[in-house]
Amino acid sequence: MSLPAWDDVQPLALDTAPVPAYGSGSLADLLPTLVAHQGVDGFAPVIPELAPADRNCVFLIDGLGWEQLKAHPAEAPFMASLLQSSRGGTGQPVTAGFPATTATSLASVGTGLPPGAHGLPGYAVRDPATGQLMNQLRWNPWTEPHAWQPYPTVFQRAHDAGVHTAQVSSPTFEHTPLTKVALSGGTFRGRASGEDRVDLAAKQLAAGDRSLVYTYYAQVDGKGHRFGVDSDAWRGQLMYVDRLVQRLAEQLPPRSALYVTADHGMIDIPFDDASRIDFDEDWELRAGVALLGGEGRARHVYAVPGAANDVLTVWREVLGEQFWVAGRDEAIAAGWFGPHIDQRVYDRIGDVVAAAHDDVAIIASEREPKESALVGMHGSMTPVEQLVPLLEVRS
Repeated sequence: MSLPAWDDVQPLALDTAPVPAYGSGSLADLLPTLVAHQGVDGFAPVIPELAPADRNCVFLIDGLGWEQLKAHPAEAPFMASLLQSSRGGTGQPVTAGFPATTATSLASVGTGLPPGAHGLPGYAVRDPATGQLMNQLRWNPWTEPHAWQPYPTVFQRAHDAGVHTAQVSSPTFEHTPLTKVALSGGTFRGRASGEDRVDLAAKQLAAGDRSLVYTYYAQVDGKGHRFGVDSDAWRGQLMYVDRLVQRLAEQLPPRSALYVTADHGMIDIPFDDASRIDFDEDWELRAGVALLGGEGRARHVYAVPGAANDVLTVWREVLGEQFWVAGRDEAIAAGWFGPHIDQRVYDRIGDVVAAAHDDVAIIASEREPKESALVGMHGSMTPVEQLVPLLEVRS
C-alpha cells in the first residue's frame, strides 16, 4: 500500500500536497477489497495487505484519526495493541479522502468510489441546479438523493450477490438521505446503545456463510468538536469506544475479520485572530465571492461570474503559506478529489479550493456561527486529519 510522503510537503506547491491514496490505500478501497475476496463480481482487492475472510465487519468510529489513536494508548489499550501485529490482528493507516469530512468519507466507504465520482465533495457545496449551498451531512436543502448520488453502494451489490449484508447504527440514521446514498443495501438494524450495536453486529456476522456488516459510533467526533481532542470528555469517549471494539472482537464468529476505521482525524484550532481567519470580517477574502462552501479547514469558494481568477489571486496572496489554494481545474488535475471527476460533480467543486496546511481555519462568524465556535475541526490533507486507522482482528 502506497501512502503520500507527508514529511516532504511544501505549503505552496500544489503538486506536493499529500493527495489521498485513492486506488491503493484510501477509505474508498476498503469495501471493494473485502467483497472482492467474498466473490462479488466487479471488484478488485486493491489493498493487498487485507487477507480474505468469509465474514467481514467494519466498525467506523467517527473522528478517530490515526495520530490521535497513537497518542493515547492508555485510553485505548485494546486498539493500541492492534497497531502492531498482536492479538491476532494488525494495524495500519489509510487515507480518508479529500475533504476529510464525514459526509464525503461515508460516501467513499459505502460506494467504494472517490469524491469526484460519488459526488459528495465536501461538507457544503453548491448545487448547480439551484445555485444554493447544499449541506451534504444534513441534506439541506433537500434534493432527490439518487439523482445527487446515482451509483449503487457496495452493500447493495454484495446483497445482490448473496452476501448477508447489514448496517447496525443509531435508529435516527435509518431513513436519512445520506444513509440511502452511502450506506444502504441489505438490512438496517437500529440500536441506540453502543453495547447493543456491537452485540447485534456480531449476531449479524454469524447470520450468513458470507457476511458484510457495518456499524458506527459518533461521539468521539462530537466531543472533539465541542471540547477538543485530548479534552477529558474526548478521552472518556475514546475509553468507552475502545471497550466496544474489544467487546465486538471477543464475539466474532468463526472465519471473521473485524476492521476498525474512521472517517477523519481532528485538530484543535486556537481561539485567536491569527488562527481563525473570519471571512465575514475580511473584505479582501469576500471580494468577488458569491458563496462560501466547505468548512473551516477545507473551503469551496464560488465566485461571482467572471471573478474566479481574481478571487484565486487574492486568496493566494492573503492566505500565504497557511493554505494550499487551487483553482477548480488545478485541484482536479492534482487528484485532490480522485483520479477523475464525473461531469455532474464538476460544478459542485468551488471555483477556488483552499485546504489548510497550518493550524488555522477560515471561519464565518455570521453565516456559520455554530461551526465557527467548534474547538476541534477537520477537512484538510494534513496527516492529523487525513490518516485514519485500519485495525484488523481475525477469528
